[in-house]
Amino acid sequence: MTDFSCVITAGGENGGSEGSDALRASVASVLGQSLRGSEAVVVLAARADAPTRTAARALADSSPDRVRLIHPDPAARTTGALRNAGLDAATGRYVLVLTPGERLHRHACRNLWQAGERSRADLVAGRWSRTTEEGGKEQEPPWQGELYPRSRTVARFADAPQLVVRDALVTGFCLRREAARRHGLRYEEDLAHGEILFGPLAAAAVGRITLVRRLIVTGRAVPDRARDLAALVEAHRRVAATLDALGLPALREERERAFVRDHLVPLARSFPRLPAARRTRAAAMAARVLTVPVPQELPPLERVAATLLARGDAEGVLTAAYALSRPATVCAPVTPVAAGEGGRMEWDEHCPVDVTELGHQYRQFGGARLMNRLTRCTAEEGRLLLEGRLVLPPHLAPDAPFTATLEFRARGGARAVAFPVDDVRHDGKGVTWGARADVSRLLRPIGVRDTAWDARLILEAGGVRSVSDLFGPQDLVEGTAVRFAARPRLGQLAGDTWEPYITLKDHLALRLTARRRPARTTRRLVRYATHFRPARKAKLLARALRKRLDRYRSRGFKATTYNTWLTRLPVRRGSVVFESHMGRCYGDSPRALHEEIRRQGLKLRATWSYDTSPAGFPDDARLVRRWSWRYLWALARAEFWVDNQGFPQHLRKPARTTYLQTWHGSAYKRMGFDETRVRLQNAPQRERLQQAVHRFDHFLVRSEHDVATLARAYRLPEDRLLRTGYPRNDALVAERTRTETEGRLPRPPLAGALGIDDHKKVVLYAPTFRGGPAAGGKQARRRLLLDVREFAERFGDSYTLLVRAHYLEAARLPLCPPGTVIDVSRHHDVSELLALADVLVTDYSSIMFDFALLDRPVLLYAPDLDTYAAERGSYFDLREKAPGPVTETQEELFGQLAELKKSDIRHASHRAAFAAEFGAYDRGDAARQVVAAVFSRQGASRTTDHHDRGAGR
Repeated sequence: MTDFSCVITAGGENGGSEGSDALRASVASVLGQSLRGSEAVVVLAARADAPTRTAARALADSSPDRVRLIHPDPAARTTGALRNAGLDAATGRYVLVLTPGERLHRHACRNLWQAGERSRADLVAGRWSRTTEEGGKEQEPPWQGELYPRSRTVARFADAPQLVVRDALVTGFCLRREAARRHGLRYEEDLAHGEILFGPLAAAAVGRITLVRRLIVTGRAVPDRARDLAALVEAHRRVAATLDALGLPALREERERAFVRDHLVPLARSFPRLPAARRTRAAAMAARVLTVPVPQELPPLERVAATLLARGDAEGVLTAAYALSRPATVCAPVTPVAAGEGGRMEWDEHCPVDVTELGHQYRQFGGARLMNRLTRCTAEEGRLLLEGRLVLPPHLAPDAPFTATLEFRARGGARAVAFPVDDVRHDGKGVTWGARADVSRLLRPIGVRDTAWDARLILEAGGVRSVSDLFGPQDLVEGTAVRFAARPRLGQLAGDTWEPYITLKDHLALRLTARRRPARTTRRLVRYATHFRPARKAKLLARALRKRLDRYRSRGFKATTYNTWLTRLPVRRGSVVFESHMGRCYGDSPRALHEEIRRQGLKLRATWSYDTSPAGFPDDARLVRRWSWRYLWALARAEFWVDNQGFPQHLRKPARTTYLQTWHGSAYKRMGFDETRVRLQNAPQRERLQQAVHRFDHFLVRSEHDVATLARAYRLPEDRLLRTGYPRNDALVAERTRTETEGRLPRPPLAGALGIDDHKKVVLYAPTFRGGPAAGGKQARRRLLLDVREFAERFGDSYTLLVRAHYLEAARLPLCPPGTVIDVSRHHDVSELLALADVLVTDYSSIMFDFALLDRPVLLYAPDLDTYAAERGSYFDLREKAPGPVTETQEELFGQLAELKKSDIRHASHRAAFAAEFGAYDRGDAARQVVAAVFSRQGASRTTDHHDRGAGR
């Protein structure tokens, strides 16, 4: 008996030469296993074609001890029957079934076998990946991250519901052979895609299941949903019936939603790539087999696509496909549901699905992206004839008459050629248009690097323009032989023909091609000149040179050069380098200190670093881009470093430089060497952090809490602490004094800049940082825990919600009524937002320590408080010391906001105690104290020195 039997069917429902190649790949992956006690059981169907038979015999002859060829009963014609024959012939302790083309990871059998022997589970499952439809790249289903966060064993499949809610057990799992026979597990022989049903049946029968966080199978093919929809629906129905029989209706409902997302929505997305006849057949088949109502809990566009599929509306599904890939585009004439329905909107009169969440009712002509469906593309009298229809809901249509222009723009360039559109008709729900473009005469490309031109329609009314691409399915142009003579400026040798085509983004474009012999010959010569051996060597040399230049521009090389050579430069007296939040903004305490230095007229040469854009930084300071050579030069020669986060850890501080660390907030969550993450790091990592902290010459604290937490966590000695408070909070102390003497009105100028009405109160929502930055240093886009759309619906008349994401993250905000929700994440100085806000909503962010100085209501929305405190750690019990009510559900939060006055009165004493404990040194003169302690005593004279702006690279 072997350890592992891998059953592979051959010649069932997948035949032809591709079937033989797929069979070889699957068997080769079995023979390449690191677990040598694994065999391939090849089940050869009687109807297998000659290439498949030849491949199967050759594989069995080449490895007779590890490849067994099984000839089942000739009546076994379906894939399910062949797999059952393989299960009967298997001799391994564990059995695994592969579809031809699926490949086992090198250590797949070893990982499954070890997990099964260790846990004594009868079913062991792992991750798998599939080939994408675009480009054939391998990609794992996104839901596998939730199913396999770690390796674990569950007592029953309901403890890991994704096993049956999704098609998780179609591959990548093994069964203990004795358990499979004991429970009588068999594939349904009358069911195509029977693996969808077999996995849940096995999970329900065996009980104990082990989930392995390892990649087991690659190369699984994506099903042809347009062809196999009926089989997919039937397999799904049998799984749903099984869940009902087991008394699990909640899992069945969840699987109904997952089936729409995993199969119906991808089918709808594929419609632009399908020929018209296949679209019609697929829609008709969907109308026959989709009899269960579409789940209402789905997102609106997914619900629209599934509804239109169930109705067999091929043209409607095509429109929904475009909307799914571009949710911000208005693709249908959305109409109000009914009078008195609170502004609810539906897709259209033929598909009454509520799409209010899309926010199309708040868009305006000119600012809205409108779907422009191309209905005709042909040649007429030597000109390109285009006709289309632009979706324009009644509430978006302006009163002025329309004019239109057809424009072709060179891809990647600024050149554009416009053609008039004479036929423009508005019918109340859209604009129908037609244009004849003489592209042969007017479109004159150079012929090099401008061979592709994208088409778009510019619709204008009342001085407002709306620009839209021309959407069309792939078969709109294919096979029509629409071509026009081209006249490149470099002559006919550069190209001779214009051909319209549909891009991968489903938009119309023109490309310059070579159809005649002179142009074809020229292109062949150019290709030969750029691909023969000397040219290839030149390309390799240029690539190597670019890599060498990239090395000189890399941060590692720059850090080495800085630490070795630049730190030897003499310090420039009176020079200061300021940085706030790693160069992402001009704000916080470094800004307050810079403005205090200017106010006092100290002769200090200010340099500010910026990360991506210099917009918003001061005009009277020298600007350098972070990690540029000018940035390193400025740091090496600066007398003072000032920042609130930390200059790059790899850079040493020159011996004669004074480093002032203002820090960015008091600590609720554990920091520095108190963090579990840091304690688990290796010794070199911890030493690097310690060396970075040892660069600090001064560290600002605002209370003894900071001394007991931050100073201790970063191992800072007492003589480096400045008990002055945060300079950024001077503005908040001044704002509280002004409010107590003069009242809240007039509001700060920022209110007018944001368009906030005086009669509305301002709620600032500022959640904490919850993860690492995205790849490439970009901001990670994350969904907010607070449903801002529901906030706008319930409180939009009396409150304006300002959303401030963490500077390392970016918020995803839905479209809401004007004036109800405003994204202020890019505003440089958060102190200005705090001074404007009437109420703060946060979770664990240090912003609550600052806002408490204003003595205004603070609401804490912390639905995961216990989990967060356990995973990240905290310095105190937030429920005990919070400056306001701690809510764990959105309804609790909205209830507190609805009774804000009562809540404010109840928590006034808590807020005062909170401010006194955590902001004892914030007295409104922190900037003046710090300047006197750090800068003035250095002998700086009282003459301001201005510098030109610069952008270093």
